[in-house]
Amino acid sequence: MDTPKQDIPKSKHWTHLPLREFGSMNPHEYVDERINQFREWYDKKATKAKRNYLYMRTITVLGGAMVPVLINMTDKEHDWLKYITSAISLLVVILVSLESVFHYREQWKNYRSTEQLLAREYFNYSSAEGPYKMMTKEEAFLLLVDRTENAIESENASTLNVMTTVSESKATGSKPGPNEGQVK
Repeated sequence: MDTPKQDIPKSKHWTHLPLREFGSMNPHEYVDERINQFREWYDKKATKAKRNYLYMRTITVLGGAMVPVLINMTDKEHDWLKYITSAISLLVVILVSLESVFHYREQWKNYRSTEQLLAREYFNYSSAEGPYKMMTKEEAFLLLVDRTENAIESENASTLNVMTTVSESKATGSKPGPNEGQVK
């Protein structure tokens, strides 16, 4: 599975930040170094997964619609159409198969929903609303960290679950259970 390190400038990646003392990170640093970093990464990944999913779906739908028409047009005069029809059919099968491997739709939904969740947490925290209402600054910051880290962990587990469970169930011919392969 990809990690945020690949798309983040070295100056912003945590491995290039100075070591900290226990409990020394303040809210501004956490938002800048953790929340904003992951929001940017999830946004880029969601955009890429959506683009890949829509391209693949568009090509498969258009190809699937063209094949019957081309088959009906094939005759002795237009014998070359059978090769084009076969190539389009092959392309459709390949793209549908690749979607079942890469799960672009599920990735897009996971990444986008996590990015939006992180944004909502930040804005609720900043405005002292939602679960942060009536808390001290220290309590609110600790809750923000906890909720943010849980969201990131949940997305990682969900993506891993989608990428493995759905593929494994297709390989064995079994259907996933009620909670397997679902986007959380």
